[in-house]
Amino acid sequence: MSDPESAGDRPAPKRPHRDFDARARAARTDFELQMRARKAEFDARNEVLTARTGRNLPAAIGVGLLFAGVMLGSLLVWTPAFMAVAAFLIGMGVYELASAMRFSGRDVPRIPSVIAGIAIVPAAFFGGPETALLTLLGGIVLVSIWRLVEVAAARKRPTGAELLLDLTSGLFVQSYVTLLGACVVLLSAERAGALWVVGFIIVVAAVDTGAYATGLTFGKHPMAPRISPKKTWEGFGGSVLASVIAGVLVAWLMLGQGWWFGVILGLLITASGTVGDLTESMIKRDLGIKDISSFLPGHGGLLDRMDSVLPSGAVALMMFLMVH
Repeated sequence: MSDPESAGDRPAPKRPHRDFDARARAARTDFELQMRARKAEFDARNEVLTARTGRNLPAAIGVGLLFAGVMLGSLLVWTPAFMAVAAFLIGMGVYELASAMRFSGRDVPRIPSVIAGIAIVPAAFFGGPETALLTLLGGIVLVSIWRLVEVAAARKRPTGAELLLDLTSGLFVQSYVTLLGACVVLLSAERAGALWVVGFIIVVAAVDTGAYATGLTFGKHPMAPRISPKKTWEGFGGSVLASVIAGVLVAWLMLGQGWWFGVILGLLITASGTVGDLTESMIKRDLGIKDISSFLPGHGGLLDRMDSVLPSGAVALMMFLMVH
C-alpha cells in the first residue's frame, strides 16, 4: 500500500555540514579581517617608530638578538669557536667600511684589507699583543703596497692628493676596525677572558637599550644635532643609569669584583659606546651615506652594530689588565 503523501511533498533532508561550512567560512573571513586590521595597526605604529628612531624596530630587535646569541654562544660553549665569529665580524666590518670609502671616491683595496682584518684574529688569539701588533703593521703595509701597485698599473692615475687620501683611508680602516677588533680577541684569549667579553657586551647592550628607551620616551634635547640628530641628552642619561646597573651586576655576578668596579665599568663603557656611536655617525656623514651597508635588516651593516662594541672592547681589555 502506497504512502498517502507523494514523494514530492516530503520535506528535504537537512544537511548540517552545509551550515557548518558556512559558519567556518564566516569565522575564517572574520579572522582574516581582524588580522589585516591588526597588521595595518602594527605597520602604522612601526612607521611612527621608524620615523623617530631611524630604524625598523622589530627587524632590529630580531637581528640584535641573533647577533648577540651567536657571539655569546660561541664564547660560552667553546672559546676557540669565537675566532670564527670574530674573523667573520671583523672581515665583514672591514669590507663594509672599505666599500663605503670606495663609494665616496676613496679607493681602498678591499681584498688586502679583508685579509689583514681576518689575519689579526688568530694572531691575537694565539700570539698575543706583540704578534697582533706586527700583523696589524703588516696588514697596513700590504694594503698600502697593493694600492701603489694598482696606481702604477693604471692608465689613468690619481693625483698625489688623491693617492694620499686613498692610503690614509686604508690606514684608517685598519686602525678603526682591525685594531679595535683585535682588542676583543685579545681579551677573549685571556684566562676567564670569555666572561669579560660576555660581561662588557651585556653592559654595551644596556647602554644601547637605556639610550633607546629613554630617548624614545623622553628625548627632547639633541645631544649632537649636526652629527647624530636622534641622539638626545635624555637618552644619554638613560644609558648612564642602565649601564651602571648592568655594570654592578656584571662585576658582582660574573667578574668577581666589587660594586664600585661595576660603576666604573658602566661609566667608561657608556663613554666609549657613545663616542663609538658618534664616530660612526661622523664617518657616515663625511662619506655622505645613511648606513655603512644594508647587510642587516633594520640595522644597516654589521659595522653599524659594532660601533659601540669596538671601542668598548678596548676599554674592557684595559680594565682587565689593570685588575690582573
